[in-house]
Amino acid sequence: MTFNPKHPMKIGNISLHFNAAGWPFIGLFLGITLVLSLISHVLFGLGIIATLWCFYFFRDPPRVTPIRSGLVVSPADGQVVAVKTVTPEEDLGLGSEPRTRISIFLNVINVHVNRIPADGIVTSRCYRPGKFVNASLDKASVDNERMALALQLTGDHPAAGKTLGVVQIAGLIARRILCTAQIGQTFKAGERYGIIRFGSRTDIYLPVGMTSLVSVGQLMIGGETVLADSTSSETTRQGEQRE
Repeated sequence: MTFNPKHPMKIGNISLHFNAAGWPFIGLFLGITLVLSLISHVLFGLGIIATLWCFYFFRDPPRVTPIRSGLVVSPADGQVVAVKTVTPEEDLGLGSEPRTRISIFLNVINVHVNRIPADGIVTSRCYRPGKFVNASLDKASVDNERMALALQLTGDHPAAGKTLGVVQIAGLIARRILCTAQIGQTFKAGERYGIIRFGSRTDIYLPVGMTSLVSVGQLMIGGETVLADSTSSETTRQGEQRE
């Protein structure tokens, strides 16, 4: 789907703009708020605020994904907290060659829906239990509970046949990783495949030889921000904060 400013999208069913994983929580918050209304006006007001936050947390807005061949887009909203060259752990299914890992931290006000970074087919899916340390810390990539997917790029992507990794990581508050992607399933870049509840981190392991085009501190938009371009000859990008 392409965006035409002369024919803007209309707002449809509100349920399409919230992730289904959130409805039980929204219902729970509403129920508690109704009970609080019988106890205290102050508690009722706090319940309303908490319920509105729950609605906001589980929002699932549509995104416009760039579709030019060669691009890898961000799998999540949030801030880049690390860009490193690492050797993937064995259980990630990405081989032993060093590759660039981009880590994106999602705070409690970010959209938490995860999106596929590039057209491909899921070749590996590996869940591993672990700790719940602060997801902004580098050790979260190794120590925390996580769900890892290996995605073999397909189509006319210049890196077709190479493998990309995307990892959902639980955080200090996040206690539930949901992933609907299954081995053998094919995806288009920008399609939804999961959600992490209440604060988290998403790591992406670029195909071997591909360079990151983002810097630590940059804010990402899942399904839209370009992380890398296999047709680019640019070296690892550096950034500088401007006030």
